[in-house]
Amino acid sequence: MDKRNQTFVREFILLGLSGYPKLEIMFFALILVMYVVILIGNGVLIIASIFDSRLHTPMYFFLGNLSFLDICYTSSSIPSTLVSLISKKRNISFSGCAVQMFFGFAMGSTECLLLGMMAFDRYVAICNPLRYPIVMSKVAYVLMASISWLSGGINSIVQTSLAMQLPFCGNNIINHFLCEILAVLKLACADISLNIVTLAVSNIAFLVLPLLVIIFSYMFILYTILRMKSATGRHKAFSTCSAHLTVVIIFYGTIFFMYAKPKSQDLLGKDNLQATEGLVSMFYGVVTPMLNPIIYSLRNKDVKAAMKYLLSRKAINQ
Repeated sequence: MDKRNQTFVREFILLGLSGYPKLEIMFFALILVMYVVILIGNGVLIIASIFDSRLHTPMYFFLGNLSFLDICYTSSSIPSTLVSLISKKRNISFSGCAVQMFFGFAMGSTECLLLGMMAFDRYVAICNPLRYPIVMSKVAYVLMASISWLSGGINSIVQTSLAMQLPFCGNNIINHFLCEILAVLKLACADISLNIVTLAVSNIAFLVLPLLVIIFSYMFILYTILRMKSATGRHKAFSTCSAHLTVVIIFYGTIFFMYAKPKSQDLLGKDNLQATEGLVSMFYGVVTPMLNPIIYSLRNKDVKAAMKYLLSRKAINQ
């Protein structure tokens, strides 16, 4: 392409739900309430996992990391989304778009690995309980979490750098709420084959492999549970896994719906497709982080006991 026809893009315009002003008002109220719930729910889980000695175990350490990740992820995107919904300010600077893309990709990649680590933790706890203190020692689970964060960060640096160094030929309108990488790549006026290849490798490493770990872990867990003679033991094993499994289903289900939806959906029309993608994007970016602490607190006796303990201490101190 003739270089004279290329212009340097200094900012992007996020369309979001610009064609649906009534929906924007409803979305603003919903997202604001959900964001407050995310901050409170995940914040309480982090505090509980730090200050309650009963939660000083690998599973709750990973859960604390997951809660911190959800706060970071939503805080990197929701405030700007709320501003655009209420003020109609839809532009985002080139550097701001890169930062938003980095955090979104880094947090998503890290969450995939953390969910895989949590499944492995449950596998060792249920299938090899005698070896659990050795296999999941403090050094081991801290290292596992550190590798998850470091790998997610490196992956995001690579993907964001490759995407943002592409030339953009004047078209700066992103049909999305956020600077989502696939939406940004559509605006590039250069060959994106390298980006597609690296994204495919990234998806295998951060989506498929952790999912395989989760699937095989739960296959062994289910086999072990079904062999238990004690009904109480089976119920306890199921209860410790149900919350994690619910979060995994919601997380991966939303991702596959977003990125593996059939092309026939294009027949719905551009406007309806835009609204659908907005709803799914909100579900993935807001509803899932909001549900995580609710699911873990409702389905886990230890977390509920820790929360009651913290609330009682606060009431006594007052």
